[in-house]
Amino acid sequence: MTDMIAKAAIDRRITEIITPVVEDMGFEIVRVRLMSGKESILQIMAQKPDGTIEVDECGQISTAISAVLDVEDPIIDAYTLEVSSPGIDRPLTRLKDFDQWKGFEAKIETEELIDGRRRFKGELAGIDGDEVLIDIEEGTIGLKFDWLTDAKLILTDELIRDVLKGRKDAGQIDESQFDEIETIIDSDENVAPSKKTKSKKRPSANKEKT
Repeated sequence: MTDMIAKAAIDRRITEIITPVVEDMGFEIVRVRLMSGKESILQIMAQKPDGTIEVDECGQISTAISAVLDVEDPIIDAYTLEVSSPGIDRPLTRLKDFDQWKGFEAKIETEELIDGRRRFKGELAGIDGDEVLIDIEEGTIGLKFDWLTDAKLILTDELIRDVLKGRKDAGQIDESQFDEIETIIDSDENVAPSKKTKSKKRPSANKEKT
């Protein structure tokens, strides 16, 4: 396993299709999930290399990948496309994420039992080769990245302050209002307007923006 960006076969196929488009625009894909239910939702999380992304940029990505998905048509049923930022309590899907977010708390799940458990919670301690290091009650342990099935940061005051400081330094937050918004968080704040899409394989299918 090279990353956890896409898990299911359809997610991997979609990722293959949209990655060149997204990367050509200067962004990285963080996660791709086609979630089925009463209404299928294709959720794409993306960011710039510095970890930031604006709402209008989510919209630009949404427009670009909609065009290529219309051509390739990998999804049979109707679906809604959502492009968003990873949020503050973001998923960790690439090995480099665990090094980047060293020092912050995270939850990690493994496919198989490791010393009698699959779930680990603690402070990230970076990486060592292909192992993710995490400080738990028993001490620092290494988990091979290939063993992981899910991982995400835990929302803490320290994480919120660090992310907001980064946004302030990048000029994304008005410094005069920084103290007021330090404790305000909305992990889905950067979400492009959803686009409802129907497969072209159905005669009645039409694409419409909402």
